Amino acid sequence: MIKILLAGQGGQGVLSAGKFLAASGLHEGKEVSYLPAYGPEMRGGTANCSVIVSEEEIASPLCTTPDVLIALNSPSFHKFAPRVKSGGIILVNGSLSDADAGRSDVRVYKIDAGEIAIEAGNVRSANMVMTGALCALTGCVKEESILACIKTQFAEKPKVCEVNERAFRMGIAVVSEK
Repeated sequence: MIKILLAGQGGQGVLSAGKFLAASGLHEGKEVSYLPAYGPEMRGGTANCSVIVSEEEIASPLCTTPDVLIALNSPSFHKFAPRVKSGGIILVNGSLSDADAGRSDVRVYKIDAGEIAIEAGNVRSANMVMTGALCALTGCVKEESILACIKTQFAEKPKVCEVNERAFRMGIAVVSEK
């Protein structure tokens, strides 16, 4: 079982990335839980979601002590980094935040997701960069499952599909190089 907390600002694709992870887990026949939380603002407010992917039944969707944190902005990183379990992983968007968690018991990966997303074709695909990094580091879901979800979600938008696929693969590559 892996508990993942994704957090950022509304409009950064936090909830979308969570949905891709949950759908990919379902695609693989795993048990999943997806629990979104967001403020009343559409863009600019805070947004987070927890995703649990497991081979066994999930007793509770609550993710108070995540195994992994994906923080797409600085406020989310500083708010949620203390909650990550000892031995866990923190993926922080280095384009928008420092990476000082003030802890030595977690692995912190500073990924310049914004710059990588721009290189992939659109800054809005930073969430897919981080999703790729997550999948490469944890194996929580298979690459093929995420790519299938991207193709399904953006079937009517081939350019958006290409950019998100490229961003996802670039996220895998960036942590494979480290």
